[in-house]
Amino acid sequence: MESKLLAHLASAIREATHHPFVIRNQSPVVVGSINEAYRLDGDDGSRFFLKLNDARHHTMFVAEAKGLEAIAATNTIHVPRTIAYGIAGGQSFLVLEHLDLNPHGDEQLLGEQLAALHRSTFDRAYPDSLSSEEVNSRHSRTLPQFGFTIDNFIGTTPQPNGWKGRWIDFWREQRLGFQLRLSEQNGYSGNLQTLGERLLSALPAFFSGYEPTPSLLHGDLWGGNHAFLADGTPVIFDPAVYYGDRECDLAMTELFGGYSEVFYAAYRAAYPLDAGYLVRRELYNLYHILNHANLFGGGYARQAEQMMHKLLTAVI
Repeated sequence: MESKLLAHLASAIREATHHPFVIRNQSPVVVGSINEAYRLDGDDGSRFFLKLNDARHHTMFVAEAKGLEAIAATNTIHVPRTIAYGIAGGQSFLVLEHLDLNPHGDEQLLGEQLAALHRSTFDRAYPDSLSSEEVNSRHSRTLPQFGFTIDNFIGTTPQPNGWKGRWIDFWREQRLGFQLRLSEQNGYSGNLQTLGERLLSALPAFFSGYEPTPSLLHGDLWGGNHAFLADGTPVIFDPAVYYGDRECDLAMTELFGGYSEVFYAAYRAAYPLDAGYLVRRELYNLYHILNHANLFGGGYARQAEQMMHKLLTAVI
């Protein structure tokens, strides 16, 4: 990293923490393909976790910070504390609390704490980050409400979060419908779009007798987005938060694996699931498979078609 960027980062950390901080060393960290990441070591022994990207991705880091702050405000499950974010030297940055993470820990507590997060409503989970005008506007609408205070990202794909009073409308317009429109722009027309339109029309059949409560969701809860502290305490990170059906988070934990039966048993004991989850699980994971098709191509479009066939067969 250039010296000017390092100086700006050190200054941002000092301002945020109100403590002297000089960067003694920066070590690259492997975290994925979207961002560069580093561990920043201070001359006083303090450490911070840094994400870097091009300046045009600044809104992605702002959204991540807001999501982490929303989860932290629930006091239910540990997330890295946001230190600072901004733009410097043509790059966007996000500085977080550095945590020494382990792949194994208290799976039962993870299930219990995720259930507690999902019991968080707007009033409990995000009371202090909005202006009085925003709060009054939010409560003037017909409850329940699904969405979030800002749009964010799922991977690098924009994720619109405008408030909706009905979950089925939110899922149709801002999740499946949005991904289908992107897929058409990316050249996936024909059968994918035909099946998609049929599925959007059939959505009410998946929610007969079921109206979810708006829960604060992590939003991107695959196995790589959780870990544990040395004492076993669960940690979740890299969120794409919004208020939605809690089944969405549970479904994604099953999409790529990485969660134990102890976790699922603890979650269900703390917050039992509706029987219809077994069908809606496929509906909710379709969103992520469509997103993977839009991001990576390959066989994901074909997988999405197969999922839509299966879903339509289940309700028609």
